[in-house]
Amino acid sequence: MAQRVLVGVVAIPLILLLCMAGGLYFFSFVALASAVALREFYGLAEVKGAKPLVVMGIIGGFFINLSFFLPGRWQPPLLVTVLLAIMVVFSLRELFRNQGSALLNLSTTIFGVLYVSLFFGTLIGIREHFVPAVFPVARYFTSGAGVADARIADQLHAWGGYTVISIFAMIWICDSAAFHVGSALGKHKLFPRVSPQKSWEGAVAGLIAAILVALAAKYLVLTFLPVTSAIVLGAIVGTIGQLGDLTESLLKRDAGVKDSSTLIPGHGGVFDRFDSLLLVAPCAYLYLEYFVLT
Repeated sequence: MAQRVLVGVVAIPLILLLCMAGGLYFFSFVALASAVALREFYGLAEVKGAKPLVVMGIIGGFFINLSFFLPGRWQPPLLVTVLLAIMVVFSLRELFRNQGSALLNLSTTIFGVLYVSLFFGTLIGIREHFVPAVFPVARYFTSGAGVADARIADQLHAWGGYTVISIFAMIWICDSAAFHVGSALGKHKLFPRVSPQKSWEGAVAGLIAAILVALAAKYLVLTFLPVTSAIVLGAIVGTIGQLGDLTESLLKRDAGVKDSSTLIPGHGGVFDRFDSLLLVAPCAYLYLEYFVLT
């Protein structure tokens, strides 16, 4: 616990700073975390006998992340192009490789890129949506200022950072509430085959905590966000986030390991620390894209 707290004291302020900085700083942070988490995922696959295309997978994942860094009309076709190129290039490489099971190798390589790199990339997409060229400025600013107005750009930049920080806060507090309430009051097992310590009582506490954090964020920093949208985002984190945690636990249990790596003292690996985010980010991205920021 002491190690976990110490790492949190150092890492959390740094992550918050990068979220607010946005741009290349935030992109670099997510791309690095994505690459490390993908390597850890491939490590789990190797334990099960797969021989994934590790280097090619990480390179392909980087270009997926990069596609989300270029918002606007270029982002969707670029993402589709990268995904198609990955399928073709990876298949050709495996065709001439002749190591182990081609079906297993390709499946784990491509699934890892989609599950880790693509889902991480949507977090970049959320952050990069808060720019005048993409954000629906006219809906939220009625002062008559132009799209290029510096005040609008500054407000959007702040909203983008606060949105990502709020998602992180919802995940962290949801996890903490689920753990502490589950430890104290948990009697009904949530999914004993995958995670014997988790309980329904803890899961409900995590859901409630995530919604409360989302509502607090709406009134404190996310003034553009309707109350109903804040509740929906909290519910996404409180349900999908816990599902992401269970999914990663399933993969680790299948591989017979406790943590994806020992990179972060007291926390395991990057894949362990961002397991909830991997499923939350794409769901939040799609919800914001189609229901809030359109």
